[in-house]
Amino acid sequence: MSSNSFGKLFTVTTFGESHGPAIGCVIDGCPPGLALAPEMFRGDLDRRATGRSRHTSQRREADDIEILSGVYEGRTTGTPIGLLIRNTDQRSKDYGDIAQTFRPGHADYTYWHKYGIRDPRGGGRSSARETTMRVAAGVVAKAWLAERGIVVRGYLAQLGEIVPAAFDWAAVEDNPFFWPDAQQVPALEKYMDALRKSGDSVGARVNVVAEGVPPGWGEPIYGKLDGDLASALMSINAVKGVEIGDGFAAVTQHGSEHRDEMTPDGFASNHAGGILGGISTGQAVTASMVLKPTSSILVPGRSVNLAGEPVEVVTKGRHDPCVGIRATPIAEAMMALVLIDHALRHRAQCGDVGDMSPRLS
Repeated sequence: MSSNSFGKLFTVTTFGESHGPAIGCVIDGCPPGLALAPEMFRGDLDRRATGRSRHTSQRREADDIEILSGVYEGRTTGTPIGLLIRNTDQRSKDYGDIAQTFRPGHADYTYWHKYGIRDPRGGGRSSARETTMRVAAGVVAKAWLAERGIVVRGYLAQLGEIVPAAFDWAAVEDNPFFWPDAQQVPALEKYMDALRKSGDSVGARVNVVAEGVPPGWGEPIYGKLDGDLASALMSINAVKGVEIGDGFAAVTQHGSEHRDEMTPDGFASNHAGGILGGISTGQAVTASMVLKPTSSILVPGRSVNLAGEPVEVVTKGRHDPCVGIRATPIAEAMMALVLIDHALRHRAQCGDVGDMSPRLS
């Protein structure tokens, strides 16, 4: 049995392949009465889309959302929400040369061994095209969370060896990199132009932050908020590492530094990323994910074909020299989906427990 669904009470199931006729998702468990219209999806879908700058794949999909069910007169009904996006810019001929070959660094080899068959066109189900529907579902989750004062946003925190020299949330949405330092954008442009010309690729880090999360969300042991968040972020294509709060930086910290001391005015720090014992503290929930370099590159690489014979692979087509550039809205969506699911789970078990004191931030 394979799982294409995630979430317990707010459940999202995605379907479709990169070069199939359409991709879609079904959202089950969305509370009724939430305002929802097709135009609400445009912003985040455009933020994730390819072809919006020369630094991403030049595949140009319209990504027009169709709401098939679960909405009546502009509001959710509580029944399953069906969302569909037609694929309009497939170019399957680009993958004819690798239909009998395993591309190094891709899921071709593992899909073949698991299923005995694979769709080579754009990676099929393993393509980042699938994340379009995660972003669409995340729009619904963000809208519900926003009504409760919770804002989820992210940014590109590292591109190759380059890190931000300054930080300004206002700069993030004003450049194609989601980069928080406007002064560095020309340098990023130059870096990516050179990388694309070389035919190679590079990795990236994306940080995502949720502000306004109340204390108490999450469950001990097997339903930890940070555990589910780490799993959700790790499920994104090309992600090879996830940190909550300070993450691996905690290795070199002392306990006297890492512990988040509490005062009547609030927490003195947030090394834990807003989660203790798997349960939110009321501070900002912070996470970071690392994406590997794109494996579809023009630099020749060794591999084998279906017969086990050695071959040389050069992956042609329209690919991202850095998938992290457009991963920010995907990370935001996955965090929002985890948060809404835990909000509903908390409400189901604990109901309105009232204002617990003391409450720090």
